[in-house]
Amino acid sequence: MHFDLAETIRSFGYFGVWAIVFAESGLLIGFFLPGDSLLFTAGFLASQGLMNVWILILGCFIAAVVGDNVGYTTGHRFGRRLFHREDSKLFHKKHLIRAQKFYDQHGGKTVILARFIPIVRTFAPIVAGIGAMEYRTFVGYNLVGGAVWTVGLTLLGYYLGKIIPDVDKYLLPIVGVIIVVSVVPSIWHLYQREFDGKR
Repeated sequence: MHFDLAETIRSFGYFGVWAIVFAESGLLIGFFLPGDSLLFTAGFLASQGLMNVWILILGCFIAAVVGDNVGYTTGHRFGRRLFHREDSKLFHKKHLIRAQKFYDQHGGKTVILARFIPIVRTFAPIVAGIGAMEYRTFVGYNLVGGAVWTVGLTLLGYYLGKIIPDVDKYLLPIVGVIIVVSVVPSIWHLYQREFDGKR
């Protein structure tokens, strides 16, 4: 089945975009959702007059911040029990462990950095809650990360849509590049860990 992200956004509008951003940021089952490419594509569609870009960005920012708060609360409340939970189709413990290792390496900055790394993005706020990061500290990182991620990627799509003639012809390749670029940090992190383990 062919998945057309642009057509999906056209069909579900603002609330569809906001729901996906919220789910990817705050729900354990949201790790497979296309956050980076979604924001870029929504920004592009806003440049074509299908949405108001500022309403879009405001809603995405709120959804991202609230989603991360839900993730933090989940981690804080259920804590280490998540590490003993059995794998299912929608939950894999390895993703949680991966986010934990990323958090151990980068500390509180993980909440910001993880916004740009698929899968880690979903589990980082949960790990912050498990690690008992002070809530006010978490909120500060969350607000910065949510703003940089939602505003940056959405406006990138919006302004490219405005300045490049017939940019819709290049939308799929551009989205493909964004997906690849967003996955590269994860691959590099895994490679470094594997390499360090063999030394």
